[in-house]
Amino acid sequence: MLNTPATPANPSLNAAQARSWALEAGFTEAGLVPLPYNATERDAGRFEQWIAAGTAGSMQYLERRSEQGQLLRARVETPFPWARSAIVCFALYNSTRQRSLDAAPEGAGWIARYAMSSREDATGKRVPSDYHKVLKKRLQALEARMRGQFGEFEARGFVDTGPLVERSLATAAGLGWTGKNTCLIHPKIGSYGFLAVLLTSLETASEDQRAELTPDRCGTCRRCIDACPTNALTPYRMDATRCIAYLTIEHKGQINPELMPGIGRQVFGCDICQEVCPWNRKAPIAVDPDLAPREELVNPSLRWLASLGEPEFEANFNGSPVRRAGFLGLRRNIAVAMGNSGLRAYIPILRDWAAADDDGLRHAAQWALKKIESISESSTESQNAEP
Repeated sequence: MLNTPATPANPSLNAAQARSWALEAGFTEAGLVPLPYNATERDAGRFEQWIAAGTAGSMQYLERRSEQGQLLRARVETPFPWARSAIVCFALYNSTRQRSLDAAPEGAGWIARYAMSSREDATGKRVPSDYHKVLKKRLQALEARMRGQFGEFEARGFVDTGPLVERSLATAAGLGWTGKNTCLIHPKIGSYGFLAVLLTSLETASEDQRAELTPDRCGTCRRCIDACPTNALTPYRMDATRCIAYLTIEHKGQINPELMPGIGRQVFGCDICQEVCPWNRKAPIAVDPDLAPREELVNPSLRWLASLGEPEFEANFNGSPVRRAGFLGLRRNIAVAMGNSGLRAYIPILRDWAAADDDGLRHAAQWALKKIESISESSTESQNAEP
């Protein structure tokens, strides 16, 4: 029978210890924050206002409330009254220097770099990887390490799945500041990072009761705001209903035709507001075997993506974040990208999809056909007008 370590009297975490263990578990950076933290009420108020404004779109899970009517995500103590500390972990996913804004092969789409990931299976073959599962295992390793030190305590780990506003906790833990594009920006490694949180019932050491906060260094820069093709950003606030990432991943059904031109060639997610951020110019490239890029997903061919039937879609994206869009959702996004390309070669595919039973795909294909025709007509008129 294994002996469970005795819990020390009044055990407490310290920041250096928590960070060291998180890095051992495979994370790039980590910070510790006591709960509740100083800015809890300020951040809760901002979240409540964002929800009340309707800018969360159809993401109803963000609006879940307690029996007392409190938004679960507004304050950690609402769903987790036992939590006394949070270890916030940052995992770098900047896996390629290529950008969606760079020149690309004709007919190439773009999949957000966080979803390009892969890992090596037991046979040595690279297969899709999902950061949720990868980082959850690392949180479990971190928790196991802590139990070896402290014995039994209450804990819960989350990777984008719990009723938390991870970015607010990360800011409170000193991992960076919230930029005008609403992303967490770390001053040394940029904003291409996943956040994972381990909540614990352990108190923080007295010297770590308040983490040193990183000052906001966005200054007068507004490149992210000006670069957003769908005008989803105002300083420090994002309207999800206009965000390309939301439209191509979370949103189901028809996409507002007024927003389709701005989607460009994005077929899953969007990196634009991070690509233009000066703090990402020198962001290091991640060397993470479990989150390495799949080369076929860097500037993927729209024709190849469109050729995938549902079985091929499952084979290529089972275990990948891309699967969240769904087979028909991805096709809808591909149709929009095809329309924005202006390439007449896609007309046969789009005509087939324009008769689809799925409302979102059918609507997108019909829009794309009109878009290509309008581009062709404009090109012809321009050529005829030349002397």
